[in-house]
Amino acid sequence: MGILKLVLRRLALGVLTLFVVSLAVFLLSQALPSDPARAVLGREATEENVAAFRAQYGLDQPMITQYTTWIKGLLQGEPGVSYSNGQPIMDFLGDRIQNSLFLMFMGSLISIPLSLVIGSYAALRRDKAFDNANSVSSLILAAMPEFVLGAFLVVLFATNVWNIFPATIRIRPGEPPWSDMKGMILPLMTLTLAVTPYVSRVVRASMIEVLESDYVEMGRLKGLPERTVLWRHAMPNAIGPTFQVIALNVAYMAGGVVVVESLFNFPGIGLAMRDAVRDVNIPVVQFLAMFISFIYVVTNLAADIGTILVTPRLRTRLK
Repeated sequence: MGILKLVLRRLALGVLTLFVVSLAVFLLSQALPSDPARAVLGREATEENVAAFRAQYGLDQPMITQYTTWIKGLLQGEPGVSYSNGQPIMDFLGDRIQNSLFLMFMGSLISIPLSLVIGSYAALRRDKAFDNANSVSSLILAAMPEFVLGAFLVVLFATNVWNIFPATIRIRPGEPPWSDMKGMILPLMTLTLAVTPYVSRVVRASMIEVLESDYVEMGRLKGLPERTVLWRHAMPNAIGPTFQVIALNVAYMAGGVVVVESLFNFPGIGLAMRDAVRDVNIPVVQFLAMFISFIYVVTNLAADIGTILVTPRLRTRLK
């Protein structure tokens, strides 16, 4: 029952967070200096055309009416209509959402296990050559923005240095993102190199603390193999504190893909957000902002539950 109460409490906080974010997103979009009708119709539009546009999309309604209509549409899976082409948002963003989720999933599938292995091994080899090299390289990678990492990888692997991978992704409309796996290598490498340093350093610090604990020393004194001590006794207690960092970095990918997708011409939510901001396409901006916020809330909820499930001390405390 203790775990169930915690999950329900986190769900309630998540819903409250999304509500506050929705208010902030709506009010900020309303505060933009550009008039969406003028931005879409152009400077030559007549007052009659502008008035018709505002009436068509409900922009002439009171703010509270616009907000409640928008929220109701989000809850029903109908977030609105794009100003730029008049299509329902989900009709032309569905493939882009699928592409970005696949990119995030593959990036997490690679970076998280890699971070756990690197951090654990660095803790075992504390203050030795591998640990020192990992510390320096992770600091360098953590200090580099994604577009710098991506541009460096393009220069290194997609030009005259080593022309191995394509510099851009070629996915036609309607095609799944895995139809060009070779083109996805550089974007995945960029996300992996951007996320792995943070998580591996936290894993290293947590693992060092656990390896110095009494129960780990007792396992070693009993003659257990070092691999058994590491993976059966140390890792379950060390991974708990890193779950929050993992969740933040996975959620960070949802925002980080904006830069990565723009750099590699990946048809996902990143390019959609860029185009929507440029075109003052407010419904699309609002929907994508809420989508990214939803990912943050879900990943943090999963991290809270995962931390309890893998940490024996917390499971015992909640029973």
